[in-house]
Amino acid sequence: MAPLSAQDILRIWEAGIALEPVGRALAILAAASPGTPREALAALPVGRRDARLLEIREVTFGPTLDGVSSCPRCAGRVEFTLEVADLHARIGPAAEAAEGEVRLEDWSLRYRLPTSGDLAAAAGYGDPGAARRVLAGRCILEARRGGAPVEALDVPPEAISRMAVAMAEQDPSAEVLLDFICPACGHAGQTLFDIGDYLWEEIRAQALRLLHEVHTLARAYGWREADILSLSAARRRAYLEMAT
Repeated sequence: MAPLSAQDILRIWEAGIALEPVGRALAILAAASPGTPREALAALPVGRRDARLLEIREVTFGPTLDGVSSCPRCAGRVEFTLEVADLHARIGPAAEAAEGEVRLEDWSLRYRLPTSGDLAAAAGYGDPGAARRVLAGRCILEARRGGAPVEALDVPPEAISRMAVAMAEQDPSAEVLLDFICPACGHAGQTLFDIGDYLWEEIRAQALRLLHEVHTLARAYGWREADILSLSAARRRAYLEMAT
């Protein structure tokens, strides 16, 4: 997979400003997957989508990820550094099978793994309980109780919870939790690592840097934006040093 170009980064940033997190993740994926219909990307299981986003991040920004979280006990700053290879080893490969089945007492549920389209639909509900029910309803392919078919909306919460556990076990890359110990208070906890959000923040910061470079070099030399962005990063830096 080729790294995102300077032009790609600015296009993603410009489009992503008006998008929700799911839309931003798909915008990044679309820029790195020319020729692939957006509908096909939106239909990828979340774990498989995030595995691709992690690959895009590695080839564009490198194999090391630095981040910051907040301790829920003391609100202290918790910094972390990850290597992409270690992250892959920890969570394993994305799920190959997009469907599964789970049983709880006399309930049997056949399901498919959530996709970006499912997350986007659930995100429209402010109430977490309602969002959870919508997501479950979209992912349940068949529900039976005692062998008799049942509507997805009639499945009890405990059966849905069992299905959610099975989904997480089947596709661990869809929800990555990082262990941490707060350096300020010693609290041990976990924080969610969302590669879509993480990569978007990097792209946003890089886009602002690129706009500054374009502004500076255009004023100094009268060059067009397209000409400046076509330069390698090393050549832009060299011209910036001379211009400033």
